[in-house]
Amino acid sequence: MCVLCGESVLQIHWTDRKRTTGAAASSGPGARERHRRIRSANRVLAYYGLKVEDWNGVKFIVRDKKGRSEIVQDLGGLWAQAEKLAGRPLDPLDPGLLAYLNRAGD
Repeated sequence: MCVLCGESVLQIHWTDRKRTTGAAASSGPGARERHRRIRSANRVLAYYGLKVEDWNGVKFIVRDKKGRSEIVQDLGGLWAQAEKLAGRPLDPLDPGLLAYLNRAGD
């Protein structure tokens, strides 16, 4: 049980399953893959004025530009919390988002 948020830390999302138990959260191939996923998510979230950060290799914190933040258990729960902070649905097929991602990829 996490003393800060009161949630179970034993639950592992499928995106983090390749990590070996007891491995350091800040090093190794599992951590590199986790940080790559965070960078990818941040490309999308930036369009909505949001950002996600790693929290000790176990959870995530999603923040908006107003300073509000939400703790997220895993990437599966990220989008619901991001929509809550953005105050609108996050549509992955939004033409504006797709154009933004194409410009950012240049």
